[in-house]
Amino acid sequence: MNNLLIQAANLKKSFGSIHAVDGVSLRIKAGEIYGLVGADGAGKTTTMRLLVGALKADAGEISICGYDINKQTEQARSQFGYLSQRFSMYEDLTVLENIRFFAEVRGLKPDEWLPRSMEILEFVGLADFKDRRAGQLSGGMKQKLGLAAALVSRPRVLLLDEPTTGVDPITRQDFWQLIIKLVSQNAATHAPADTKQLPVTNYQSPSVSVIISTPYMDEASRCHRVGFMKAGKIIAEDTPSNLRARLNGRVLQLRGEPIATLRHIAHQDKDVEDVAAFGDKLHVRVREGTAQAILKRLPEEIRAANATLTELRIIPPALEDVFIALSENHNYQLPITNYP
Repeated sequence: MNNLLIQAANLKKSFGSIHAVDGVSLRIKAGEIYGLVGADGAGKTTTMRLLVGALKADAGEISICGYDINKQTEQARSQFGYLSQRFSMYEDLTVLENIRFFAEVRGLKPDEWLPRSMEILEFVGLADFKDRRAGQLSGGMKQKLGLAAALVSRPRVLLLDEPTTGVDPITRQDFWQLIIKLVSQNAATHAPADTKQLPVTNYQSPSVSVIISTPYMDEASRCHRVGFMKAGKIIAEDTPSNLRARLNGRVLQLRGEPIATLRHIAHQDKDVEDVAAFGDKLHVRVREGTAQAILKRLPEEIRAANATLTELRIIPPALEDVFIALSENHNYQLPITNYP
């Protein structure tokens, strides 16, 4: 049985001479969280809008739960919930009134919308705020309200366009716990060990697919698979661990003083591809097979410049290292994984 809930083939969308989406293909299974990552202008939001039918593709095909978004628009739209970057609730209505509005728009009967809405508000942690006007909510609460509205029809597919941008770290953590619970009956299987578990609620959802765009690499690391976008194309796609593994043995951690001198020296080495700041440390990405040679010669160059070296070692690459490599101006590219 085909359990692909999102299928997109060779999507293209241009605005004049700008190719916002240029040949994007996606295949996302039930129960999967797929992260769409890329710099501003990479094409993430345009891809999202194509998937939900807010924009019509110039070319390509989109299927949501087996329904063609262009030929079976209403059936396809009934299968997904969408949370855009911008808060789109009615600020003069209360939390519950907003949920009721979206429930009734989705066709829920009068005897269905209230228990359904209360289940969802309990699930997202807003039940105690059901009578508060949406305009009086904090940024994090507004995002949870948007998620509640997207879930009111129990969608099979959830599309979230940078849902945690601008909210505090604790709210981001809580939001991700909600997403994890949506895609798995056993949230502990996927949740990081240091995150708290949310209380069990009565809300029940069928197995869903989630596609989420995010600028945060720690969030991308929580996804089952990640697609890196650049110039309208997906240039690398794999699990976070496999993506990191492709730079194994090629990232050195460098620390010392003055940091600007260390960065300059590392940049001058012929085998160094990039040097990026990570707090008070530097991550030095080197050409394949050159790490040991650099470990030997870099300390001598640092001492010759009267700088102080406190740490230089090979480290496991972070997803940020992969993102930086893929975001550079030259044609550095990791191969796309064929899946499934």
